[in-house]
Parts: sequence; C-alpha cells; structure tokens
Amino acid sequence: MFTTFPRLLGATTFTKHNPGRPGDWEQSCLNWLEDAAGHGGVAVAGVRARTADGDLLLRRVTSVPPDAPAAEEFGRRLAVTHASGAGSFGAGPAGWRGPGYQGPNDSLLDLPLAPHPTWGAYYADVVLAPLEHRVPGGIRGTGALLERLSAGDFDDGRPPARLHGDLWSGNLMWSPQGAVLIDPSSHGGHGLTDLGFLSMFGAPHRDRIFDAYAEAAELPAGWRELLPLHRLHVLYLHAAVFGGGYVAEAASTVRHVLSL
Repeated sequence: MFTTFPRLLGATTFTKHNPGRPGDWEQSCLNWLEDAAGHGGVAVAGVRARTADGDLLLRRVTSVPPDAPAAEEFGRRLAVTHASGAGSFGAGPAGWRGPGYQGPNDSLLDLPLAPHPTWGAYYADVVLAPLEHRVPGGIRGTGALLERLSAGDFDDGRPPARLHGDLWSGNLMWSPQGAVLIDPSSHGGHGLTDLGFLSMFGAPHRDRIFDAYAEAAELPAGWRELLPLHRLHVLYLHAAVFGGGYVAEAASTVRHVLSL
C-alpha cells in the first residue's frame, strides 16, 4: 500500500491509523517481513502494539540520506528476504486467509490471493487479470500475454519469493543502520517483481542495489531484460487506480514483453 508515512523523530514508536481488516493485513505483512529480517533480511518498521480501536504502533525510523554502501547492503539483504520464501506463488503471509490489499489507502483494491504451482499462472490470475478488468476498455495485448504466462513461457524454476509487494522508493526508508521497509503488500511471487517496482520510479543508487541483489540472488545473465514484465504489476495497478497515461504505458510495455 503506497501511503504517506510519518517521518518524525523523537519517540521510539508512532501511531498509524489503519483499522479493520486492512490493518490486519498490514500487521501480517510486516510481521512476515520482520521474521525474514531476523535471519538477515531487510529491516522493517515493525508493529510494536495494536490499540483497541485498531491503530498500529510502529517502530519509528530516523531518516538519513542513503549512500552507495547502504544501497548495496540493501540489495544483499533483499535477496535474503526473498529467499525466506512463501508457501506458494500467490500465498499471503503465514496464517493469512482470503484476499489481501494493494494500492493507496483511500482506493484500496483486493489482491485476490490463491496458491498457484507456477509463477506464470499466479502472475496471470492473481496480479494482471484482476487489475486489467478494472481498466475501462482494458489494456491492449493483455489476453495474449496472459496466455503466454499461463503456458509457462516466462517460468524459470525459481521458488516462490517472499515479496514486499509494493516496493517503490516511497516505501523504502534509510536509517543510520540501513534500509527499512514500510507499507508492504507481501505475498509469494518472483523476486524480480520487487525490482520491477523499484525500476518504475527510481531509487537512490538503484544500479548499486540491483547489482548487489543480482549477485546475492545468483540471477542468470540477461535478467534485466525481464524487468519490463515484472514492472507490469505496478503499471497495471496504477492503470486501474489512476487511469490516464498509465494505461498507454502498460499497453506499450505489454507489446515489448510479447516481443521477447
């Protein structure tokens, strides 16, 4: 969920109002990522308590400008978070049942989680098709892409990764101790999709992040050619929520992916 996140100093926690099931989802995602952080993954602004009316008391993070070594360390730790795994492609955090959530807090959309044996089938059924259905007139080329995804044309045999799920640069903070993740939409997917989100709007020292991640995750040569495919999640999400130029950009990216 891409939301405005308070970046205030002083106390060790701050309160975020996120009641009901969306708050349950955020808490489950943060707990799942924090478990990976305990084994060398990326740190998170974790939940320290929950109030009776549903407010989340989250660890407060002191922001500092990132440098290249911090970016490289983030890339390596992100590979560890992903390697912590998930029950399947399309599975939510441990213990979560039913759909999750994605998008801005004032326009939340369901993330229709369901276990899938392959990445391509999950990406077609859970991610792209439901979002494309929300775009008036659809996104040109989606049908052909869904067929190729379901047929396994882009599957590579990598196991389900534990994704942040909304890893644009606004959900990546930098503390004196290193990178800290906020506002996740975590589920089992492909690690390159988190990089696809980062490639959408950029990030400080992005190439350092990507190179360090690729080495730690042992990505094959040519992996960057697949980033447009994985960027389609955030493009379809923005097309569904905001429309406008995102629809045309998504269609152009689909056209490129179909040429691969």
